[in-house]
Amino acid sequence: MTRQSHPYLIVLLAAVIATTPLAVDMYLPAMSNIATDLHTHIGTVQQSLSIFLAAYGAGMLLFGPLADSLGRRPLAIFGLTGFTLSSIALALVQDAQIFLLLRASQAFCGAAATVVVPGFVRQLYQEHTAKGMSYLSMMMMLAPLLAPGIGSVILWFSEWRSIFIVLALYGAMIFALVWKWLPEISQPIAGNDDAPAGFFSGYKIVFSNRQARPMILSMMFGSFAFFCFITAVSFVYINYFGVSEQTFSLLFGANVICLILANFINSRLVTRVGSLRMLRCGLVIALISAFVLFLVNYLQLGLLWTVLSIAPLMGALTLMSTNADAIVLMKFPHHSGTATAVTGTLRFGSGAFAGPLLAYFYTGTAMPFALLMLSGVGAVALCQLWYWFVDKQPAPGAL
Repeated sequence: MTRQSHPYLIVLLAAVIATTPLAVDMYLPAMSNIATDLHTHIGTVQQSLSIFLAAYGAGMLLFGPLADSLGRRPLAIFGLTGFTLSSIALALVQDAQIFLLLRASQAFCGAAATVVVPGFVRQLYQEHTAKGMSYLSMMMMLAPLLAPGIGSVILWFSEWRSIFIVLALYGAMIFALVWKWLPEISQPIAGNDDAPAGFFSGYKIVFSNRQARPMILSMMFGSFAFFCFITAVSFVYINYFGVSEQTFSLLFGANVICLILANFINSRLVTRVGSLRMLRCGLVIALISAFVLFLVNYLQLGLLWTVLSIAPLMGALTLMSTNADAIVLMKFPHHSGTATAVTGTLRFGSGAFAGPLLAYFYTGTAMPFALLMLSGVGAVALCQLWYWFVDKQPAPGAL
């Protein structure tokens, strides 16, 4: 399977992985409506987001090794089927606790579909995996850019249940395309005599790789900084700086456009300069931008300075994340599903800490947000120093 034989496969893969940001972001404008209709507190509905992320991470841990052992196409079909059925059930639910349970089911099944995608990208792009991941991210970023607006439009014409009907229709459409066009790219690794047996063997291989560990942690701390932005951005723009919801949507969209632009630049340059150099360029930009963001808030400068410091920071974070993912994937050709499970789980797991930490350090200003983002980027820098040190050392047993 090559890019030439399947020229539109990367678009289909982006559509598959977009199920998660669509399911996360499309219902956000309807949270208060859901709480009212299900006769529950808004906090209960907000918990559904944390439950979704936790179930998604758990699903990746389970389905990552299964993708390597059973094949990727069956898991994609299973995941999209479960995602679609869960979305239909969410449109019909009458009880808040059942709503939370179905959100977990939706996320768990969605993980089965999305965990297989990086393996396909690696097979398609081989040594240019970072370029393929950039294309994938660039297209996938359209989902969080459009999802809140789509949810708002649906609420304008209908009720919140229609949001989940739209998600079900999307899942069914992608299922049909996957059934017809998505090939299997590898035989189960169980058939490889050199592959160790056991469900957890893939995790042992991933975590025992000396060079992979600092790169995985780089991805994790970068994701922590990113989720600090996602968690705090509405407070910073709306509550602290007092912008309207419409202005907030424009500012949020501008940040997503920065992410798309960074992925486009990466796709143009990474084949010439390499993933590691692009990651480190992103790290330098992120360190400068995060420090500027800290100074802006320390000096209590205006909204414009905050926006101008966040924009390059978001682009730099996606440069680091995309290239770190590609480097990790290239190290595990026969365990790409497991490697994806590890990075995906740590990515969402680190994001889960953003909310509690922001709440713990809450001061009514944007300073905790700036400090936590700077801390995340600083931790990435330490991990890259670790990677540089490990890379200079001879492999165990080498003369």
